[in-house]
Amino acid sequence: MEPRRTTVEPPIHLKIADDIRLMIESGELAPGDSLPTLGDICEQWDCSVNSARGAISLLRSQGLITGGRGKAPVVRIPPGKVVRSSDRHQAEKDLAYRPEEERSKVGEAETNLGMSIENQQFSTKYEIVDAGTEIAELFGIAPTDEVLRRRFEATNEKTGHLLSYSTSYIPKVLIESNPALLDENNEPWPGGTQHQLSTVGIEIMCMVDQVTARMPTTAEAQLWGLPDGVPLIICRRISLDADDRNVEISDATYPADRTELRFVTPLEPWPEKPTPLKA
Repeated sequence: MEPRRTTVEPPIHLKIADDIRLMIESGELAPGDSLPTLGDICEQWDCSVNSARGAISLLRSQGLITGGRGKAPVVRIPPGKVVRSSDRHQAEKDLAYRPEEERSKVGEAETNLGMSIENQQFSTKYEIVDAGTEIAELFGIAPTDEVLRRRFEATNEKTGHLLSYSTSYIPKVLIESNPALLDENNEPWPGGTQHQLSTVGIEIMCMVDQVTARMPTTAEAQLWGLPDGVPLIICRRISLDADDRNVEISDATYPADRTELRFVTPLEPWPEKPTPLKA
């Protein structure tokens, strides 16, 4: 959207924030540049220190600046972007039957984060738990039926902030014939979930992606390194097999300020070209 001012007559702190925001959006202030000091703001906009602080607080809540707690505010440097594309589903399926050496080189770190898993701290936790009401309804099983709950977490070694976090559910009865699939020590698994399921004869034929958003808790904002005002995106992936049966449900969490959701939908050609309507 083209940079524009707030349309109503604003209070002074909003006018100051608008002026500085336009400087940022127009490129006059670049990422990493320092903002005017409180004294400079008071002099330039003829305002009180409280109004100047209010403007800085508003810019911070909009995710435009960073700093505070003794650090001078600067224009926020955009974080690295995560791209989550529906293209990856077919790519992962094709990868499942490639040699292990090839499968081991490609995972979420490479497809979503654009970085090697060697550059992050990766951890997995497996638990056998009751499905519970919500998950049981999605699988068409009883709430007391057991599911394998898998939690995957990746952290940036340099910053300590989360890079990715997801929780996956699979009915235990579908995979218990291969005990290796119940052991977290086998992670990261070369080829990922689609290859894991292939070892018990399950082929994924359809993926459903559902996207929602919510504001983070204070703890989550700290873990992800989020500025004020940035929501979290939750991507639920439901995997169906050839019998149209839900076999895995995965909830992945991403910060909205560094995530691109890309949905690619192949369209089948018409059997015959339609006759154009006359004007």
